[in-house]
Amino acid sequence: MGQPVRDYLLTLCVTAAVTYLLTGPVRKFAIAVGAMPAIRARDVHREPTPRLGGIAMFGGLCAGLIVADHLFNLKGVFELSNEPRALLSGAALIWLIGVLDDKFEIDALIKLGGQMIAAAVMVIQGLTILWLPIPGVGTVALTQWQGTLLTVALVVITINAVNFVDGLDGLAAGMVCIASAAFFLYAYRLWMGYGIEAAAPATLFAAILMGMCLGFMPHNMHPARIFMGDSGSMLIGLVLAAGAISITGQVDPDLMKIFEGSEREATHALLPVFIPLVLPLTIIAIPAADLVLAIVRRTWNGQSPFAADRGHLHHRLLEIGHSHSRAVLIMYFWSALIAFGAVGYSVHSASSWIVFVIIAASAVGLVLLLMPRFTPRAPHWANRFVPPRYRHGGAEADPTPSYEEKSAPAGAGVQQGSADARMGEEAEERAPVAVGVSGVNGATAIGTRSRFPDRRSIDSSR
Repeated sequence: MGQPVRDYLLTLCVTAAVTYLLTGPVRKFAIAVGAMPAIRARDVHREPTPRLGGIAMFGGLCAGLIVADHLFNLKGVFELSNEPRALLSGAALIWLIGVLDDKFEIDALIKLGGQMIAAAVMVIQGLTILWLPIPGVGTVALTQWQGTLLTVALVVITINAVNFVDGLDGLAAGMVCIASAAFFLYAYRLWMGYGIEAAAPATLFAAILMGMCLGFMPHNMHPARIFMGDSGSMLIGLVLAAGAISITGQVDPDLMKIFEGSEREATHALLPVFIPLVLPLTIIAIPAADLVLAIVRRTWNGQSPFAADRGHLHHRLLEIGHSHSRAVLIMYFWSALIAFGAVGYSVHSASSWIVFVIIAASAVGLVLLLMPRFTPRAPHWANRFVPPRYRHGGAEADPTPSYEEKSAPAGAGVQQGSADARMGEEAEERAPVAVGVSGVNGATAIGTRSRFPDRRSIDSSR
């Protein structure tokens, strides 16, 4: 059992390394081709940031599949199943559509059509839902059209749920990484615990998806050097949906009867196990809720469901006073609570303490939500070792004058101090750097970050 874990860990590490190393050159390429749109009214970042991060993530996906194909314990997944090739075909198509959208801003209906075609490509190659476990009924076989429609709907909904939540630095990558980690634990338990080889592809997909997100996150954490764009968000959404489809619609519940006498009783007993996977939206419940609320809000206001706005959950967190980093961590917390809570309940559904732990963690999360303006402060002796916003006295605690203070004319210090105070927790020292300076096109997530002129007033008409 230990050998497969090492193979999965190697696949994850290779995927993460390739994604990480490719992101720097991809960032240079995005700047060179102009895939760095101007700031829009709904955006929360204040610097033009390149997109096309999905190119590096797709490279990591290909590298992970190639490595897994050459590992002794994982190459059987490619020999006994066509699902990895089906995933790669659908991922390549959705990735190409996302790259075109990141560069040329294609129409939302065209993207929706492309998502449906990508799902259909996977269905044609065998990655589809064949049956569903229904409580009290047993296993219900689906017709070809029913399986196709359900598969396409699940892929499209999952892709858009992830795409909708991609609004803060590191948010989508972190939430999908959390969901894929919980999914990996569940799928690996089915494969190694019950000996169900049909769960092996989903386990591999989850490991590769974790690597893609972990490799991209160092470049994407606040302040982000590059965005994944639609080429990345749609790609990871499709991979997450593919894993759920593989393990839900193709693993026969009869193999997990727990010796209770009948398939109907087994399916009913395993309801907590299959619920999180029949609809993967319970694992990515936060972006799914955001998707539903966005559609209702826009339709209620007479807008198109695909019209972008500033009403997403992460925008709400910023409006009530949370900082960028705190809003992201809160979303991480709720994603982890729901994902790992569902997996934990599926393993120990008869244990009531799981429910109490989830309730207690939810209470802690609600308390954190009610304290948006609390900012920890370091002791005076640690002022030189922490960021300025955590120092006692704020900017006064730092005796070193900033670039703006050195270059500002006499009498401007009071006005500048008032402006910095209004910025609050989000205020950062920014030294203006013109586009084209050597520090702008950095190739890694470590080192000098690009610093464009601060743009605090945004024209809402753009």
